[in-house]
Amino acid sequence: MNVRRVSSSGHKWTFRPARRRLEWRRGIAQPAVEPVEKDKVLNSFAARRARIQNAKPFSEFLTDSFGRQHDYLRISISERCNLRCLYCMPEEGIDLTPSERLLTKDEIVTLAKLFVAEGVRKIRLTGGEPTVRKDVVELVEELGAIPGLQELCMTSNGIALHRKLPSMIAAGLTGLNISLDTLQEGKFMLLTRRNGLKAVLRSIDTALTHNIKSLKINNVVMAGQNEDEMTDFIDFTKDAPIEVRFIEYMPFDGNKWSEKKMFTYNEMLETLRSKYPDIRPLNHHHKPNEAERIPIGETARTWQIPGHQGRIGFITSMTKSFCGSCTRLRITADGNLKVCLFGPNEISLRDQLRAGASPDELRKVIGAAVQGKKASHAGVEELQATKNRPMILIGG
Repeated sequence: MNVRRVSSSGHKWTFRPARRRLEWRRGIAQPAVEPVEKDKVLNSFAARRARIQNAKPFSEFLTDSFGRQHDYLRISISERCNLRCLYCMPEEGIDLTPSERLLTKDEIVTLAKLFVAEGVRKIRLTGGEPTVRKDVVELVEELGAIPGLQELCMTSNGIALHRKLPSMIAAGLTGLNISLDTLQEGKFMLLTRRNGLKAVLRSIDTALTHNIKSLKINNVVMAGQNEDEMTDFIDFTKDAPIEVRFIEYMPFDGNKWSEKKMFTYNEMLETLRSKYPDIRPLNHHHKPNEAERIPIGETARTWQIPGHQGRIGFITSMTKSFCGSCTRLRITADGNLKVCLFGPNEISLRDQLRAGASPDELRKVIGAAVQGKKASHAGVEELQATKNRPMILIGG
């Protein structure tokens, strides 16, 4: 049975619930399971305890001077994109890296295997737009086969995603974030400088139909642009196991960031509470006179509205940074390792690979970069003045 909804802005979309009943647990939609016998549960606990006891210590190469263990790797697999979003792509465009200087599929897989062997458990493919890469399905298949990798995810704008998504899920893709900042066609054209809203909604529907384990919608909230649609996006969480993530607008080269454009976490929360006063925190406490803490490795403060299948996340890089719990590293499409999204420091792993570096030599280079990671990123004023890549060349 299809569920058709109309938002307060008049936009219509259709949810087609997945064929199998799904349960929401720890942010991942999973197939419902039957009760198991007590002996099986005990055996499972014993096996898990044995794995923990026999597990080797986390790699020193991926542990920084503050004890943060980096088990999450984001790999940009393309600088190209079929949209021109205002906060990502400078108005004057960008100079693309010559193709011969971009990482090949084999180089990406080689680096991924090295990182997974050292303790990385989650890889996310980003861009640009990952789906414009011709060999993306083959790449997903090879990465999904790496022993020890627990999650293989992708961030996409959803424009061409629906064509390749079933094959990628079959190849091992476990999680998907779709970027969508408005549900109004005219505003979509304004924010992305392209048409394509219907294609994005189709990709969301395709992800639900094929029961992908984790589905999130990323929404960059900009004051005076789309903050009035926040409650419309909450409708996605009503009848489907979707997490809608509201993201504070962040400064990068060429996106003409200003504090006037930023809609803060507190403003977002106040907006949602005006319609949903019973919204409740899930992975953190929210008390006025106490500092909020989120779990190690998490970037979002998650909330839920009682009765909704999905949940809501807030990514608060500007007003409540999560640097202390950051366990992620980034590799750009041209092969540079970035240990901090906002930091300008990079080191080329591509050059090391092509010079014939051994795995041990690569580990030393990676370890030195990780050891140089700072406790937190700079303040807003310093970030505005810091020379960094545009978001499209970092990997969103």
